[in-house]
Amino acid sequence: MPARSARIRAVLFDLGGTLVDNYDFEHWAALARRCFVETDGESIAHAVAEVERETDVKQAQPRDEWTFPEFWRSILTRAAGRDVDTESAERFLKLARERPGYTRLYSDARRCLEVLAGQGRRLGVVSNSSSEARVRAILDANGVLPFFERIVSSGTEGVAKPDPEIFRRALARMELPAEAALYIGNLAYTDAQAAREAGLHGVWLNRSGTGMGIDPPEITSLLEVPLCVRRIERGDAPA
Repeated sequence: MPARSARIRAVLFDLGGTLVDNYDFEHWAALARRCFVETDGESIAHAVAEVERETDVKQAQPRDEWTFPEFWRSILTRAAGRDVDTESAERFLKLARERPGYTRLYSDARRCLEVLAGQGRRLGVVSNSSSEARVRAILDANGVLPFFERIVSSGTEGVAKPDPEIFRRALARMELPAEAALYIGNLAYTDAQAAREAGLHGVWLNRSGTGMGIDPPEITSLLEVPLCVRRIERGDAPA
């Protein structure tokens, strides 16, 4: 996609893996064992990485089958090395919601938000998550909730990324045209490319990458986001 020059009035973010580290593998393994799924933190970590990578692709058909229970059933099945039924995955999710693990703000997040807010950019979150209330609680616990004007969660909306509708709802509530918004997320297709297909500018936050990717544009730290904004406004490639 060619570079577009535009005044970026808002920057929207994914939540988990982007603003906050919510990968509490040992905690998830302990919850799995309570559901009679024998595994450990290392196995859960490998399974999460594999399933996220395999599902972060454009599908010919909408991914209605990828509900949270199905997503976690796939992870638990790989981590345990045996088939895990949907009932067990649902029980795991119930425990995870009742006893959430840690969420920790990434070290680059607050400075990024401060710089953008200081430039007068409007900020929001668009997240595939259980509910808007849960997203607000996580942001509040990490001391950054006041930065955000609008929060849109798939669990509350009934529509999830990469469906463009969830981005359109965020834009409509902020009364913004798509070309005036930049979206940052840690998944190449589900976040960055899906946002671009919805008309926004989209950048992939690949914390373990090189920052050299151009389709979609790739960065390795949130500290690069203000530079991305300036490049877009000049009509240059954002990364």
